[in-house]
Amino acid sequence: MLRLSRKTLLALEAVIDIAYNARPEPVQAKEITSRQGVPQRYLEQVMQQLVRERRRISVGDVVRIAMSLDTGEDNFDGGSELGRLVVMPLIASLQEEVMKKLDEISIEDICRRARATGLDCGQVERPDTAADFTI
Repeated sequence: MLRLSRKTLLALEAVIDIAYNARPEPVQAKEITSRQGVPQRYLEQVMQQLVRERRRISVGDVVRIAMSLDTGEDNFDGGSELGRLVVMPLIASLQEEVMKKLDEISIEDICRRARATGLDCGQVERPDTAADFTI
């Protein structure tokens, strides 16, 4: 089972929140932190690296950025020879496949899924003309 860190999930929720609640004026960081519980400092670090159209941001992009900001406390190199030569390459291969799948899903795709559930974003839907997410 893929296990994403809390920070990675917070980053993903924050990016989706911004895209889903997009409107002509920028979405305020304090609005996102109050809706999602994301620490503002962490939110700003993630968003600085994702300033582009939501059609071009994949779930994989967000996961990679969040993972790069993570402390890396779970780094494990396999321990034994069996782990290093067999288990870790297997896990690396599986992670690569998962990341390829995540790269195929855009933030806009997730917004469409949210709209399909009837989730109220509190905004009138508008054409996607904003070039970036501004906090």
